[in-house]
Amino acid sequence: MNGRQWRTTIAAAQAGDRRALDELVEGWLPLVYNIVGRALNGHADVDDVVQETMLRAVDNLGTLRDPDSFRSWLVAIAMRQIRDRARRRTSESLGDDAAQEVTDFAELTVLRLQLEGQRREVAEAVRWLDDEDRQLLSLWWLEVAGELTRRELAAAVGISRQHAAVRVQRMKARLEAARGIVRALDSSCPDRRELTARWDGRPDSVWRKRLARHIRGCRHCAAPGEAVVPAERLLVGLALVPIPVGFTLSLALGGKTAVAATTAATGVGWSAKVVAALTKPAVAMTAGATIVAGGAYVVTQPDSAPPKAAAPPTAASTSRPKAPSPTVKPSPSPSPSRTRTDLYGTVVDALDTAPDPNARPADLPRRPESGLTSTGGPKAVMQHRGDSVTLSGQGYVLVRWQISPKSRPGALVMPAWTGLKGKLFHVASGGGRRMDDTFAENADGYTSGMGGPRVGFTVLPNGTQQMWQNEYFYVDGTVTLIQNERGADYGLIVFPSNRDAVTKDVMTGPDQGAIRYGLVRDTGKDTAPVPQYVTRSTPADASTVRQKSRLTG
Repeated sequence: MNGRQWRTTIAAAQAGDRRALDELVEGWLPLVYNIVGRALNGHADVDDVVQETMLRAVDNLGTLRDPDSFRSWLVAIAMRQIRDRARRRTSESLGDDAAQEVTDFAELTVLRLQLEGQRREVAEAVRWLDDEDRQLLSLWWLEVAGELTRRELAAAVGISRQHAAVRVQRMKARLEAARGIVRALDSSCPDRRELTARWDGRPDSVWRKRLARHIRGCRHCAAPGEAVVPAERLLVGLALVPIPVGFTLSLALGGKTAVAATTAATGVGWSAKVVAALTKPAVAMTAGATIVAGGAYVVTQPDSAPPKAAAPPTAASTSRPKAPSPTVKPSPSPSPSRTRTDLYGTVVDALDTAPDPNARPADLPRRPESGLTSTGGPKAVMQHRGDSVTLSGQGYVLVRWQISPKSRPGALVMPAWTGLKGKLFHVASGGGRRMDDTFAENADGYTSGMGGPRVGFTVLPNGTQQMWQNEYFYVDGTVTLIQNERGADYGLIVFPSNRDAVTKDVMTGPDQGAIRYGLVRDTGKDTAPVPQYVTRSTPADASTVRQKSRLTG
């Protein structure tokens, strides 16, 4: 969730609006729970640390000067509580009875997200990390999944972005070593079985060193048996772990009730709805909760349909597919069952293969061009989440992509067209290449516009059309394009354009040094394709715009 898009809600909560406060607590509890749960690996203290974090956030909400920084501020509070908890703990260890009460967060991640294969391996490897690495991983995992930015990760740890990059690289190396231990423990190596005959099954630093030494000297355990996918590619697109059955939040802390805490902070009492909001995400995920003695909510009913695990990245997402025959029409045809009143355009909502580089595109139909005005001027540069540009009038617009997996690879959250009044078409793709067109690795480590093995890959959401360097649209009315960056780093440059410029781009072929010709999608009729992420509404969070949009009228 974008902190900037919560500005109005945060400001209202600071002014004493209990409904807004309810919404804040409800909306941000799952993120805090995932950070704390993974940092402590499900230790029995998770409940207390999550609760302390939320109460401190509510207590100090009035001190937050910039609502846009709310998420960074909240994550920093959570990390302080985690570190404070670590300092309070000396050399204490859990006894057998206490250990049975702990919900292993690695196991919870596997079960609740239905992880398999190497994704499961990554989750289980977390058990072998030291506390400091696990704390950093709790943030990096969410960064790769698109829930946090690198700037927020660095701020939460209290270091610079450059230092954070070094820390993350070291943590990733230890995570990969831990994955090797997980694979070895699953192997049939007789020497490994003899080595671990007296092991009690609990990961610790002593056994980590013993197993690492064994793996380095064992041909059987050192061979992975299959290509090892980098952890960041495995974590792309994973959802937050739902709050589990049995998770509780007490209504009192340190002798001061939640109601009193909130009254002191905002001048108003913490309503019953706020208390309910503390567990509402759990209710939504698990379909039920019960109030028990002591004023606590306990999740009691498991979800009948757990969230589906994200599909693993495939080679098709990072390389140019085999070209189809040049005679194949790239634009889908509307279903015969659809009528003019159903929708004005067909949605580009299916993956297609790249056309032959030597196939000249169809002629671009002519559309009226009375001119476009742009709130970003002749060249709107959108580098950060929440940046936007509004286009009004009648004419063509170019959206040029700049993807930077070298800065931050991972899941890409597509930009969205919102507040549409009138019509919007996707008319052509150009720039001399699709972003997944492959080439020899360059000095920066790229093998395509989507990245490379050395710098990592940018991965599109399932079902998203692969973009080209230049994407052209036709606007007849008013629409706002919003940058939704979270996870993978990318930028957009938006230029009002014209038909002649589009034609020149898509007709510039390989002889002029381009990788390929362009691609024309516009049919010249109301069956021309509309973008995938477009809506006539103006949602608070533009990244929630649904794919496969259907626009009537």
